[in-house]
Amino acid sequence: MRKNYQLITDEEIKKIELNGIRPKLLLHSCCGPCSSYVLEYLSKYFDITVLFYNPNIYPESEYSKRLEEQFKLIEKADFEGNIEVMQAGYDYGKFLKAVNGLEEEREGGKRCFECFKLRLFETAKTAKEYGFDYFASTLTVSPHKNADILNNIGLELEREFNIKYLVSDFKKKDGYKRSIELSKRFGLYRQNYCGCEFSVWFD
Repeated sequence: MRKNYQLITDEEIKKIELNGIRPKLLLHSCCGPCSSYVLEYLSKYFDITVLFYNPNIYPESEYSKRLEEQFKLIEKADFEGNIEVMQAGYDYGKFLKAVNGLEEEREGGKRCFECFKLRLFETAKTAKEYGFDYFASTLTVSPHKNADILNNIGLELEREFNIKYLVSDFKKKDGYKRSIELSKRFGLYRQNYCGCEFSVWFD
């Protein structure tokens, strides 16, 4: 039976509201458009730092463009609370090493799994290092990303680093639709490929 991840998220947020404390969340963001709805939604309950860690993006000019749009969103939008951005640097070689031998895998297959794992591992490690209460990723807002795979990786990292992973399927509750609306409102650049050069090849 498929898990209702949105229900799990709702239950976790109810616990947070009952505690009356805003936890610190490190939110991995793949891009400004995908983070738009997620920030609107979660900023009501968390103090958020956005981690822009995407060594998969190719070429570097595309990486810079997406990072610029991330800052543009946060500057223009009126999200609740104070939202900060943390950059982890651009290292495409690290991504290439992680997916070595998987270059011709289909989109959504083993190559993407290794890419997800690379980015979520860095998020969990950074969250632990800086004393965050939770970590999460905007990746589940995309209809092209498998929430089961992402959440399984996140929960495994929760156990490894002993830091709470916020289970999610942000595409639910019309999350993806809302991200498109917010992107239009704030004039955000919406890319037409996932990020890596291999996703362009097989687009």
